[in-house]
Amino acid sequence: MEKSPTLADYESLAELRYQIRRFLHFSEQAAREAGLEPRQHQLMLTLKGLPAGTRPRIGELAERMQIQHHSTVELVNRLAAGGHVRRHRGGEDRREVLLSLTPKGEKILRELSLHHKAELRTRGPALVAALKRAMQGGSNGSSTRTSSTRTSSARTSSASSRRKN
Repeated sequence: MEKSPTLADYESLAELRYQIRRFLHFSEQAAREAGLEPRQHQLMLTLKGLPAGTRPRIGELAERMQIQHHSTVELVNRLAAGGHVRRHRGGEDRREVLLSLTPKGEKILRELSLHHKAELRTRGPALVAALKRAMQGGSNGSSTRTSSTRTSSARTSSASSRRKN
């Protein structure tokens, strides 16, 4: 039976949540700057990244995004209207509707993905470290938080000195 979480457990879970939120905030802003809503970007990425052999249908995308079928339909409608996604009929079963990215959708997704990979190279180590701490039960949570606080304080001090100059 699990014992109650320790303060270190709470700290490590809070740090993990913070690191995830930082990356998601970046991702949301990047999508908006590219002219997409964050969920539209997520749908395009989900469509492009479907596992081999998975049919690109609304139901598959809804499951992988963990959203309702009707919400997925609405996202696809908006992406299709914007020229990012195309619907086409399945091969043998003409009732089946399959989805694909258009060249315009491919271009935007490629640019966003490159931008995301660069961001992960910067912020990824802190995210991985927070995940490892949370999985280990919070050990070393406070020392890393102190380290990231020091880094954040150093950035603030540096920014303040630049403004004064």
